[in-house]
Amino acid sequence: MKEAAPLGNIFVTCTGNIDVITRAHMEQMPHEAIVCNIGHFDSEIDIASIRELDWENIKPQVDHITFPDGKKIIVLAEGRLVNLGCATGHPSFVMSNSFTNQVLAQIELWKNPEEYENKVYFLPKKLDEMVARLHLQKIGATLTTMSKKQADYIGVGIEGPYKPDYYRY
Repeated sequence: MKEAAPLGNIFVTCTGNIDVITRAHMEQMPHEAIVCNIGHFDSEIDIASIRELDWENIKPQVDHITFPDGKKIIVLAEGRLVNLGCATGHPSFVMSNSFTNQVLAQIELWKNPEEYENKVYFLPKKLDEMVARLHLQKIGATLTTMSKKQADYIGVGIEGPYKPDYYRY
């Protein structure tokens, strides 16, 4: 950030960490630079350090912050998650995928409790891929079934799962 602050015009944090953009960074940004966060809670941008400055609300969730030297930056959603503050959050299709994952995980735990200890697990690939299959029609897609030769070549079953459980999409 130290090198980027004086050069950029739009700054989007997405690290999941704290103090990614500090007051010192914001002081170095060009006039009218835009600052927002999409990565974590409102701790990625050090908003507390600029609270005493002059804040002018331009429109809902869009503020001009004026520094003592007269320079202004634009902060979106007061440093909170911009997709929730300045939009409607995740699209319903994304939420449908997430909720379907959760429901299938709960069904799996209900049906097979003896297979799971009391700890955190990744969703098995078989279930993850089932969620994807259930949503294909909504986006106008179909899944091509592999031939036995293709499945054997990559070492998976024709119906999947197509990746090992350790693989992260």
